Amino acid sequence: MTPRPTLLALATALALATPLADACSSLIVGKQASADGSIIIARNEDYYINNWNKRLVLHPARAAAKEETLSFKNGLKVPAPAQFYRYSGLMDWNGDTASGDGLYEERGVNEFNVAVSATNSAEINARAKKADPLLDNGVVEAVIPSLILPQAKTAREGVELLGRYLNQYGAGEGNGVLIADPNEAWYMEIGSGHHWLAYRVPQDSYLMVANGLRLHDIDLADRANVVASPGLAEFAAKHQLLPKVDAKRFNFAQAFGVVGDKYNVDREWLGQQLLNPALRQATRQTQYPLTLKPERKIAVADVAKVLRATFHGTALAKRKDADRPMGVDRTIETHVIQLRAGMPKELAALTWQSFGSPAGAVLVPMYENAMKDIPTPLRAGAATYESGSAYWAFRANATLAQAKPDKYLPVLAQWQTRLERQFQSQQPAVDAMLASLYASQPQTAIGFAGQWSGGNMLSAVQSARDVHTGLLTDLTKASEKKYSPEELEKIKNL
Repeated sequence: MTPRPTLLALATALALATPLADACSSLIVGKQASADGSIIIARNEDYYINNWNKRLVLHPARAAAKEETLSFKNGLKVPAPAQFYRYSGLMDWNGDTASGDGLYEERGVNEFNVAVSATNSAEINARAKKADPLLDNGVVEAVIPSLILPQAKTAREGVELLGRYLNQYGAGEGNGVLIADPNEAWYMEIGSGHHWLAYRVPQDSYLMVANGLRLHDIDLADRANVVASPGLAEFAAKHQLLPKVDAKRFNFAQAFGVVGDKYNVDREWLGQQLLNPALRQATRQTQYPLTLKPERKIAVADVAKVLRATFHGTALAKRKDADRPMGVDRTIETHVIQLRAGMPKELAALTWQSFGSPAGAVLVPMYENAMKDIPTPLRAGAATYESGSAYWAFRANATLAQAKPDKYLPVLAQWQTRLERQFQSQQPAVDAMLASLYASQPQTAIGFAGQWSGGNMLSAVQSARDVHTGLLTDLTKASEKKYSPEELEKIKNL
């Protein structure tokens, strides 16, 4: 990743960002559009406050108890599958307590390398809400990874399973969900109590998502690439959700969402501008192309650049009302999940995970399907500062940097660039070594990959603590009163 001289601009944007709950940015990359042939799904998990710790959890495979039910905090209850697959989740710090709103696992990957990132919250328009109201005890963001990851063997199976739950139990929110495996990636939108649409992202393209519904120009008859709720076009026509319903070019976003909101389209424009800089598109269009072929293949560093992006140096930089870029201070975690068909099963998913504000965090690679234990910093922490937590190790630095942004943000940028370049440059060699070892000693390779993953996070956390020590020491020195030479000499000799 190249140094980012725009971090001071980021600090300004962070201060101006409006604290809304509808607040995530996502990117899906097809395998022919990525630099290493992997499928990539990535997202900033933004929240309405800055201090919200996340913890990594690993759920083992197990058989269900007799007549077991999956029960969630919002009242949703569904029969458990006969067999639960192993999966990882990134839950809220209080997700497993009585005071929490449920696990809110947000993202994870299971033993079959199905990955889910949920969700991009999206506003539903008044007509759609009236025609098909949301249900308080329906499927919501807080339950989707916990519901789908234990059961799906492929991305398409995950899409179809979620669709069946929505058909039967309804939805409680408007959402955009990313579901992928090493062979294909799907983007699924929920637009009302019982209507939804899923689209398979072309292998040679990417899809940029903000918080508005995005799906448009969808051929509902394309069964290979589209899965939809029953009677979707007929429902839209009956309730006049579109001026004209065209099932060959169905505009789900217009029918069910709120299109053209600057809060969303500014980020969609920004993401496409970064990945297709030669493409000249006007700002503030009602809708942008759903997918695009990138000008050059997309690497993890490019995804990180998009998810940290500000409007500095762009056509939106001078607009006072352009106050919602990708990188904001209330991002509580960022994940980039690579799914590689050429790697052994336990090593096919590689999660790049960071915590807190993207200005002060590092994306750390982990083979989560190879991990047997979770490093202590990923199990620690709450909503108040705790030195043992990975989240707080990174979050604390971003907070300190705002005390003297001119001086400290460049320090964080240099540290971030150095550490991420180190991880990214090592990764191809680590993959090659593990694949070779797996061919003759699979369990040894898996064990090494798990230990290496935990070691990466421990190393990054310690590095963040070292930076914290330097920043806090410098800030303390800066608070000293400035004495004249005579006064200082007198004080020293008292």
